[in-house]
Amino acid sequence: MKSGFVSIVGRPNVGKSTLLNTLIERKIAITSNVSGTTRNVIEGIYNDDDSQIVFIDTPGIHKPVNKLGTVMNNQAYHMIEEVDVILFLVDVTKQFGKGDQFVLDKIKNNGKPVLLLLNKIDLIDKKELLNLITKYNELYNFDEIIPISSLKNDNISDLIKTIKKYLPRDGILYDPETITNISRDFYIAEVVREKLLRLTKDEVPHTITCLVESYEELEKYIDIQVLIIVDRENLKKIIIGKNGQLLKKVGIYSRGDIEEFLGKKVNLKTYVKVIEDWREKEKYLRELGFYELK
Repeated sequence: MKSGFVSIVGRPNVGKSTLLNTLIERKIAITSNVSGTTRNVIEGIYNDDDSQIVFIDTPGIHKPVNKLGTVMNNQAYHMIEEVDVILFLVDVTKQFGKGDQFVLDKIKNNGKPVLLLLNKIDLIDKKELLNLITKYNELYNFDEIIPISSLKNDNISDLIKTIKKYLPRDGILYDPETITNISRDFYIAEVVREKLLRLTKDEVPHTITCLVESYEELEKYIDIQVLIIVDRENLKKIIIGKNGQLLKKVGIYSRGDIEEFLGKKVNLKTYVKVIEDWREKEKYLRELGFYELK
């Protein structure tokens, strides 16, 4: 039995979280079109008869403009150093730009196998794909270049076969029944944040915080209350929406994912709190037993 840690890296919005969910055939990482959706390091554990692969979804590497961006980058850099194999994901529908080059400069020549994944190949024709492979071959001496579509599950089985060639460890790293490192409450809160980001587009920044304030398992259903923290009154108004309709939609859309994850009916309640000062916010979270990224 071979095993190893494999980090999925790339600039924001190239499909890292979608790929992780596809690889382990279960949704554990939230996705949206908002850059910076993934804020934490999330592990998804793949098991088969001859291998165990711990896939690690990292925040998108980018030039940070605030404290949160710096923290997210530091998390991603740390995982590059700690893993056995690096999957460098790029979006073939976009030009290889400064953001991609920024990531490549961080991961090249570090002694780890680097597999370049050309994602979203379902959106381009074969001739264009061949031209891109030639182009990327000239950029860097990648150990492998693998075209995939994480959304359509194209070439994912070939990707896993290829990764197995680079697994350095003998024996398993986790109990085979373990799927992820994330907690129940973390997943629930992240689902609510995902629906918020999808429904509000660019109106709400990805820095909003969601957390589970209460969780009570009853005979026929689970009663859950999720708090959404924002730093401006106008964001609270946007999230609630006219006559509370947007917040109601967030609850409806979130409930399906949460029920699938928990395997039981859910009564989900959400409400919004404004905390303008970040120090007050951190103090409030500590008092509740929750901690923001540092």
